[in-house]
Amino acid sequence: MNLSCSQWQDNSESVKHFAFAKFSAAAEQCLLLFTLILLMFLASLTGNALIALAICTNPTLHMPMYFFLANLSLLEIGYTCSVIPKMLQSLVSEARGISREGCATQMFFFTLFAISECCLLAAMAFDRYMAICSPLHYATRMSRGLCAQLAVVSWAVGCVVGLGQTNYIFSLNFCGPCEIDHFFCDLPPILALACGDTSHNEAAVFVVAVLCISSPFLLIIASYGRILAAVLIMPSPEGRWKALSTCSSHLLVVTLFYGSGSVTYLRPKASHSPGTDKLLALFYTVVTSMLNPIIYSLRNKEVKAALWRTLWKKALTRG
Repeated sequence: MNLSCSQWQDNSESVKHFAFAKFSAAAEQCLLLFTLILLMFLASLTGNALIALAICTNPTLHMPMYFFLANLSLLEIGYTCSVIPKMLQSLVSEARGISREGCATQMFFFTLFAISECCLLAAMAFDRYMAICSPLHYATRMSRGLCAQLAVVSWAVGCVVGLGQTNYIFSLNFCGPCEIDHFFCDLPPILALACGDTSHNEAAVFVVAVLCISSPFLLIIASYGRILAAVLIMPSPEGRWKALSTCSSHLLVVTLFYGSGSVTYLRPKASHSPGTDKLLALFYTVVTSMLNPIIYSLRNKEVKAALWRTLWKKALTRG
């Protein structure tokens, strides 16, 4: 159903409400998609909440690597909760509208969690670099204070970028159409609805994407380059395997997150299409958040053991 902006505004005013486009005209397809996304959303919330709880309640996991993992799980929870509930509502209801203020709020929180995760993944790579390349000094250099500072900086950068980008974009006027050809208030589809020349805003989005996606990614590449060099000179095959296995989960998560994010925000504007953008956004907002707890619990024996202990304690408490 196409919604007219005249429902919510006078012709002389900027659009005050938006509406998300329907995924499909077929009710059966929308219901199937609703079910799949809801199941993935619940799996993501459960998995990330359990990992954060297991790390917080198990003293054996009070180490830098797991401290960052708990922060990552909290970011994933916020990341999905900022987008998925409204998407699920739009799939099964005609109430697909969102106010300008609500859209700005959604954009802010989505950007906050996404940029914070970029920075946190770089901090996790630095932690692995210190653990493998400077094992004798690891305990003193990766202190609780430094880990807390890295986490705070990650969250703070996300907050600053989220506020800046959201304020810059929503200072524009939106003359219509008011239908967002997407399932949440992401930056490119909202910019497409703005009046006049938006080239400066598009350039700002691209620059922020380069700085906040590419820069942390380059730090991750540099960290793993040093890690690989250190692993290759290790005399013991067991030592090499142990060092690489501690990095495999993080590398897989980085590949999934940065791969989909880079294709979305760093490719040329001419190559964008609503269908492709929606599929990519669905992947990095739902699928990766669901896969991260699985990747870390399957690839890490300590996390797996802590999860079982947490679940067992809860079962005994209920019993």
